[in-house]
Amino acid sequence: MEPRLSTSVLVTALIRLSESQGGFASVLARGDATAGALLVILAERGRKRQILERILQPDGRYAWHPAREAAGNEEELQRFLDRRRKFDPDLWVLELDIASSERFADGMNDFR
Repeated sequence: MEPRLSTSVLVTALIRLSESQGGFASVLARGDATAGALLVILAERGRKRQILERILQPDGRYAWHPAREAAGNEEELQRFLDRRRKFDPDLWVLELDIASSERFADGMNDFR
C-alpha cells in the first residue's frame, strides 16, 4: 500500500490549483484533517456544475467519482450536503469556482 496525502493537504492543493487558474475556492465544511472523506463542488461563474467524491478503491488507491448532479435548486443541494454531513461528520466539502470545470475535473485524477 502506498502512502496517502492527508485530506487537509489535498484540500490545500486543490485550493491552490484552483486559485492558480484564476478560480475561487471555499471550504464549506471541515472534516477530519487526516482521513476525512471529501466532496468537491465544481462551479463555473457561480453556477454549480457537478459534485465529485474521492472514494477509496479496492486496490487501496483513491479515485474521483460523481456524487450527484449539482444542477437543481440550492435548497435541494443543501439538503444533500446536510444529509451527508449528518451521516459522516468527518466529511470535507470544498467548492471550487473555476473557468472550465470539466477540464479541471479531468485534471483532478492527479490529486488522489
